[in-house]
Amino acid sequence: MALKKYKPMTAGTRWRIGNAYAEITTNKPEKSLLEAQHSTAGRNVQGRRTSRYMGGGHKKHYRIIDFKRDKKDIASKVLSIEYDPNRTAFIALLEYTDGEKRYIIAPQGLQVGATVISGDSVAPEIGNALLMKNIPLGTVIHNIEMQPGQGGKLVRSAGASAQLANKEEKYAVLKMPSGELRKVLINCYATVGVASNSDHSLETAGKAGVNRWKGIRPRTRGVAMNPVDHPMGGGEGRASGGQPRSRNGQYSRGLKTRTRGKGSDKLIIQRRDGKKLSK
Repeated sequence: MALKKYKPMTAGTRWRIGNAYAEITTNKPEKSLLEAQHSTAGRNVQGRRTSRYMGGGHKKHYRIIDFKRDKKDIASKVLSIEYDPNRTAFIALLEYTDGEKRYIIAPQGLQVGATVISGDSVAPEIGNALLMKNIPLGTVIHNIEMQPGQGGKLVRSAGASAQLANKEEKYAVLKMPSGELRKVLINCYATVGVASNSDHSLETAGKAGVNRWKGIRPRTRGVAMNPVDHPMGGGEGRASGGQPRSRNGQYSRGLKTRTRGKGSDKLIIQRRDGKKLSK
């Protein structure tokens, strides 16, 4: 992908680095794959605010994405690469030979006119989805299922990919984007390739208004509050507030928040910090 550095015509564009959307081929989504999406603005059914710092934002439709890739052994053609306001990666519109259209997460390098297919043992090429037991070791994959038939749950954001490191009896060993080594059932589906829009993390908003477009309101710092409002509030002058913590008193640094004895512990071989879990 390509980034666009804006000329400093205004204060908001002086530091802004945006996406050039060079891969995007159309700005008109497929109407049959759109759903209405209503914003709650952080309010409950009574209209009372239950989540702070939410509100406003641009209106947007939800794009129905095929995470399951359950239309097997039927070839499809890539009609377009599109922007999706609901996720960081781009999406691709597929048209199957029987006329049905579906959206998938677009892998990096997928071109309009390419043919992709899903099936238990199809060729491990970019955009194809197949069982991990039939994917060669060392292949980079995304949109990975955790349970067979569940649909992709892991590695779906922009530029993300996991590497198939090993195969055991009924498990595939994956190196996750975080560096964690974990097991996933080998009969789960995954899509070959790296999720598109890999330079998303290099974008710079440039002004506060960009967050307002996303429905994010300004967030008040805890140290700027009163003691009754936040554990870090109060004090004379610009007091630091002590150990950084949340509004509920949970430490933001050093505190392990993972549940002890969690069922998936046995599937994690090595944590992302390089430490092995004790069995």
